[in-house]
Amino acid sequence: MSCIIFYEKPGCATNRLQKELLRSAGIELEVRNLLHEAWTPERLRPFFGALPVAEWFNPSAPAIKYGELDPAGLTAEQALALMVAHPLLIRRPLIRCGMRYMVDFDLIGINAWLPCHGRLPALAPDISGCRPAASASR
Repeated sequence: MSCIIFYEKPGCATNRLQKELLRSAGIELEVRNLLHEAWTPERLRPFFGALPVAEWFNPSAPAIKYGELDPAGLTAEQALALMVAHPLLIRRPLIRCGMRYMVDFDLIGINAWLPCHGRLPALAPDISGCRPAASASR
């Protein structure tokens, strides 16, 4: 049984580095394609916790990057509907460990979840956000 379900966009170089770091600490991952999940607002909402709605979005998604969508003015319901219809808008990775949920990659938060595992290095490189692989698109 895996400890962490890691929802990624295949080809994302940053997600690859994040998975490598988790695995190097002995954490077993179940990796899923964020773009092919059957998301519903109810399934997606727990990942965002108390974050402001604008922080739920992938700032590198073309619609946001090129100014076609401004997440700052959206309600939670509007944001979730857009993300269910267009999963590329979802900030990644999404991480689930039991009934704990996280969006983006937070080493401090993950370490707090995993007291029984090897701890992740406190001085790990900043591997949050999204950096494309040479041929990957966001």
